Amino acid sequence: MNLAVEHWLSDKITKITEEKSAKELFLTYSLIANKVSVNENFDISAAATDLKNYIQIQKGTLQQITRMYLLLEVLKADEDFFSPQVATIIQVSDTGELETFLKFLIFLPNPEKYKNVAVEALRTNISTIFNAIAFNNPYPSMYFNEQQWNQMFLKTAFMQGDLSAILNIDERANRDLTRIISDYAHERWAASRTIDPLFWRPVSKFIDETLLIDMKRLLASKNHKENQAAALCLYYSKHTEAQKLLEQYPELLEQVKTKNISWSSLKN
Repeated sequence: MNLAVEHWLSDKITKITEEKSAKELFLTYSLIANKVSVNENFDISAAATDLKNYIQIQKGTLQQITRMYLLLEVLKADEDFFSPQVATIIQVSDTGELETFLKFLIFLPNPEKYKNVAVEALRTNISTIFNAIAFNNPYPSMYFNEQQWNQMFLKTAFMQGDLSAILNIDERANRDLTRIISDYAHERWAASRTIDPLFWRPVSKFIDETLLIDMKRLLASKNHKENQAAALCLYYSKHTEAQKLLEQYPELLEQVKTKNISWSSLKN
């Protein structure tokens, strides 16, 4: 960002916060598209490592970061007054603006206030919007309830999205999701369709007799990645029969023990 634009933004933030001007906030937000190019390069080397990594993972542009910086600063100045204004901005945002908001929502003060926006993104058929909240984003694991999180995980599978991009799958695994995964797998098998091996990751802690049968099917598959997915599920399960089953496949067991097989390695 050039110095002229930096000064312009700084002056605008001062004016907005001192005057508590919703009109000036809306105008400034809309003008960012003209002031800051989407393709403009920017230096984030001075940013904290976690922030820098997150911006890089999300492929954040200077225009996106500028928009969120504006919202962050006005909320820090007076959250009670500006929260409704920020909500209004999001309600009328275009697809690109909404994508930005969802990707970087976690950095705003009290981000749970905007949970309705994040949950609504799960219902969209616009992949960029869904991916913005679902992929490489800590917000869902921090603020979604069990039903909402399950919906996100399952829709990613239905859309054949990148399940490896969902954060904290192991921590948010739950018994209800495990049941749905097994039921869905049976439907896919009945239709002679394949299943992403990563889809099985949440079941480890909830292995039961039904899932043991599913694991046996995966182990018998000609697809090596399905064999490996079963091995990982069984290895991280505390179910006695799961451990016994995996012991019948010593080569797979050894590969999991030595980290030659992991959920990360199943992505490719």
